Amino acid sequence: MLSNEIVLRPRFQMELEEPCSHLVMKFSEVKKSQNRFVISCVDDHIFIKLPKREQHFWSPQLHLEITEKDENSCSLHGFFGPNPTVWTMFMFLHVAVGILFMVDLTWLYSNYKLENSITIQIVIAAILVLAWILLYFAGAMGKKKGKPGMRELYDFMLKTIQS
Repeated sequence: MLSNEIVLRPRFQMELEEPCSHLVMKFSEVKKSQNRFVISCVDDHIFIKLPKREQHFWSPQLHLEITEKDENSCSLHGFFGPNPTVWTMFMFLHVAVGILFMVDLTWLYSNYKLENSITIQIVIAAILVLAWILLYFAGAMGKKKGKPGMRELYDFMLKTIQS
């Protein structure tokens, strides 16, 4: 039915031979019977995360969406992602650096056309490029640091589905 040898990817999909209601019920029941993970069920969406005491800045969470195919089968769509606050902060920083870079380039072009010194604008542009590179590597480091948590969440999901 399900393979435990799947390579973890940020998104995955599984076809299951059981009704959606049974799958949701399994997660609702396991939510009451264990305290290893925090489980939230909202309609056909299930969110699984590590408990607060084990979370770190890069901890992942697993979002499952269950879609009914027919009476006795469903499709499970999974998505690993960071805490929404972390994701929002990273997007804000990327957008802020991008906007500042464009403003700096406009300032640089204006001073260049006016034949003024452009040293400050070039230094600012270099700092912003460096900030963008640092954001990229910080995100890559966070992704790598979150892999063990992804494996735990995925294994827990498989165990719950197979029960």
